[in-house]
Amino acid sequence: QVQLVESGGGLVQAGDSLRLSCAASGRTFSIYTMAWFRQAPGKEREFVAASMWSRVTYYANSVKGRFTVSRDNAKFTVYLQMNSLKPEDTAVYYCALAGYSSGEYYLDTAYDYWGQGTQVTVSS
Repeated sequence: QVQLVESGGGLVQAGDSLRLSCAASGRTFSIYTMAWFRQAPGKEREFVAASMWSRVTYYANSVKGRFTVSRDNAKFTVYLQMNSLKPEDTAVYYCALAGYSSGEYYLDTAYDYWGQGTQVTVSS
C-alpha cells in the first residue's frame, strides 16, 4: 500500500505564490508517474500537471507558464510550484501516483493512489 500526504495549501491573494508538496511512503516502484489534480466546488476533478519518470512534465493549458511540477525521487516526493495565482485556481488539490509510466497521465483513472487533498483558496 502507498500513502500520499499533501501539504502547503492555504489562503492567498491573487498574484501570490504557493508551493504544494506530496510525500509518498509505503511500497516502492521501479518507475512511476506522479501528478496533481484539482477539484473546485461544483466541478469535476481536473488534471493540473504530471511528472513522468523520464522527468518530462505535462500541464493543463490553464496553468501552463504559471505552475511548475517537479519531483525528488530520493525523497519519493512531488512538488507543485504555483505562481501568479488566480481566483479560478481555488480548489482542493490532490496528488496522485501511478506505479508505471502512464501515457494517459491526464486521466484520473490512470492513477492508483491518491492523497487526501489540500485546500488552496485565492482571493481577488
